[in-house]
Amino acid sequence: MLKGQAKKALSKKVKKGFRGYPIATIALYGPTDKKATKLVVGIVMQENGDAEQMKKWYSDDDVMKEPNVFEEVLEFIQTNGAKTVGMLDRIVGCPHEEGIDYPEGHSCPLCPFWAGRNRWSGRIEH
Repeated sequence: MLKGQAKKALSKKVKKGFRGYPIATIALYGPTDKKATKLVVGIVMQENGDAEQMKKWYSDDDVMKEPNVFEEVLEFIQTNGAKTVGMLDRIVGCPHEEGIDYPEGHSCPLCPFWAGRNRWSGRIEH
């Protein structure tokens, strides 16, 4: 696929809306809400199910600018037979994992931007 075609193809899949299960969910994570260093795709096989397959892509700069990421994402989605693709239009949190990279119930020490911030609204909560 030519550069840019995979990103466009993925965007078209997202715009089609719900087309049944399995669903591929795509989420972006980064140290701030302006720079995505991690992209995660989960495959949900049925309603109210958890992701049964998951793959992660990382970048030191911005995962959205990495060559071949969108081709690999499309291949993963197709390999897992996803009929629906859902993706948020924003970065939804820190790329580090609570309980793995830092203690549960604490803020990530490497991503102070997200401390006290609601990942869905982006607003700081008191």
